[in-house]
Amino acid sequence: MNTTITKLVYFSIVIAAITGYLNSATALTLGFVFTLIFKNPFKVHSHMAIHYFLKISVVGLGFGMFIKETLQTGKEGLSLTFLSIVLTVSLGLILAKFLKIDLKLGHLITSGTSICGGSAIAAIAPVIKANGKTISIALGVVFLLNSIALFVFPAVGHWLGLNQSQFGLWCAIAIHDTSSVVGAALDYGDQALKIATTVKLSRTLWIIPLSIVSMFIFKTNGEKIRIPYFILLFIGAILINSYHILPAFVTTNIVLYSKRLLVLTLFIVGTTISVKDLKSTGSKPIVLAVCLWLFISVFSLTYILNIK
Repeated sequence: MNTTITKLVYFSIVIAAITGYLNSATALTLGFVFTLIFKNPFKVHSHMAIHYFLKISVVGLGFGMFIKETLQTGKEGLSLTFLSIVLTVSLGLILAKFLKIDLKLGHLITSGTSICGGSAIAAIAPVIKANGKTISIALGVVFLLNSIALFVFPAVGHWLGLNQSQFGLWCAIAIHDTSSVVGAALDYGDQALKIATTVKLSRTLWIIPLSIVSMFIFKTNGEKIRIPYFILLFIGAILINSYHILPAFVTTNIVLYSKRLLVLTLFIVGTTISVKDLKSTGSKPIVLAVCLWLFISVFSLTYILNIK
């Protein structure tokens, strides 16, 4: 396929995302379809772009939140976050042994499912000294389920009649990666988006204790633990908005373009999903990931319906 045409189509979709003509699910679908028809001209840079665009988007969303309601939301989601992580990690260790999956691969998939997808995998991998192939398989499996979640969760949420608060909390706990959490909540409503973002980022901080536990499980010492410092910028944005340091029209536009940048990020995520890589993964890692995902989804939904 002609490189010029490929880039023209690519940037046409980028412009459509930035100008607000695409929603989250459409952007992700277009990214996946694009890779089936064309060769991604920016494959080398895609993962780096996802890494930075996602963080910029999340920090930008902080300019639409207020500190009092953010603290209340974080407090409400704390017990569910703790329970879901402990139970999912425990179940993951048991299932990995039962399915006879490489323990490091099983632990990475479990970490990604229980906390925050690719970010957790990237943080835990050096701690347990996982090799490149193991990391790639874990990321591939988790990204596959993230993509499915972006379509399934809003549909299930509407079918069950979940309100904004219930849905925001549910997708923050049960969807792995921050991009898909915020993407699903973005299409559900503003309140769902605020709750999902806050709870998801507070959940991300659990990377630190899980990294320490992982050191003991795999008997590794001296490995550097990655701390998600961008959360401090997110908190800073909330404080700036709470004390009205910037004019309302400025913060409104920052939030608007942060949402659009997130949609663009989901398009890029779609371009990184490879059918070939998923086929080479094998069935057992996918079985493990699906079992854990179903568990955390049903457990968290049951919990939320009983308390809200």
